[in-house]
Amino acid sequence: MPNHLSILGIVHTIISVLAIIVAVVALFRYGKISPGTKSGRLYVILTIITCLTGFPIMKTGHPSAGHALGVIILVLLPIAVYARSIRFFGRGADYIQIILMSLTLFFSMIPATVESLTRLPIEQPLASGPDSPVVKMWLGIWFAVYLVGTTYQIIRLRSRRKATGTADGTVNLG
Repeated sequence: MPNHLSILGIVHTIISVLAIIVAVVALFRYGKISPGTKSGRLYVILTIITCLTGFPIMKTGHPSAGHALGVIILVLLPIAVYARSIRFFGRGADYIQIILMSLTLFFSMIPATVESLTRLPIEQPLASGPDSPVVKMWLGIWFAVYLVGTTYQIIRLRSRRKATGTADGTVNLG
C-alpha cells in the first residue's frame, strides 16, 4: 500500500492534528494564540513535538521542504513566546507575537495540506505531489486565511489599546 505510515508517522500525525485543533480552539476562544493561556502553551508544546517527530520522517530518503519548515517554526516559536520580554520589540511586541504565532500555524498547515492531499483518499489521492494544482489552491486558501486572520487580530488589539489607553490593552484599576 503506497500510503502507509510508520508508527512514528502515525504518532507525528496525531500530535500535529492535536496542535492544529488546539490552535483553532485558542483562536476562537481568545481571538489569538497566546502563549500566556493554557491552550497557547499546549499549542507551543504540541508544535515543538510535531516538529521534532517530523525530522526523522523522510518519505523521499532525504530532508524535504517540510523539514525546513520545521526548523523555521522552531526558530519562530521562542521569539513569539518571549516577544513581550524582548526590549527591542518595544510597543510592537504584542503585534509581533500575534503575527509569529499565527505564522507558525500557517507554516504547519503547509505540510499538513500536502501530506493529506497526496495520501487521501487512500485508493486515489487528490494530489500527485506538492506541485499539484489542488495543493497550490489549498495553500493559497490557507495563506488568505492567515492574512485575514492576522489582520483581524491586529485590528482587535489596536482597538483594545485605544479603548483602554494602555499599550497592552489591559485595564489599569489602580
